[in-house]
Amino acid sequence: MRRHKGRLHAFARRHLGDADAALDVVQESFVAAWKALNRYDPARPFSTWLAAIALNKCRDRGRRLKVRRLILGERSIDAPGTPDYADPAAGPETQALRAEQVARLERAIARLPDQLKEPLILTSLEGLSQQEAADLLKVSAKAVETRVYRARRRLAEWLAEA
Repeated sequence: MRRHKGRLHAFARRHLGDADAALDVVQESFVAAWKALNRYDPARPFSTWLAAIALNKCRDRGRRLKVRRLILGERSIDAPGTPDYADPAAGPETQALRAEQVARLERAIARLPDQLKEPLILTSLEGLSQQEAADLLKVSAKAVETRVYRARRRLAEWLAEA
């Protein structure tokens, strides 16, 4: 758990746009991994298997939020928290500006549809190759490339509007 929790949390936070929800997803992922340990294939990387579990937990949470929004409307249930990305060498104004920019980007990433968000996070933020992301998402590497391009284009449009 110590080895993988930080990376899983970063992945889930980027996917969900909410640090607290990401903690829940990490915990749910470890519990699910423990229960499914007998299905783990040691020939494949453990971190990839664990990332697939976390991705499914993020998707489950997203579906539950959509149902809540449908029932309750747009309320604060999905208001993302702002992570702390302070650079101790930068001044307070620079730190605040950088934190706001990162928060805007994370909110924009969280708004992306899953089919664009997932390949973007896996390749651009988690460092997986297009083929590794394709294997995890069960699509072709070309589909990953196209979806990452579309996600970046949409993010650029949204961030230019703000």
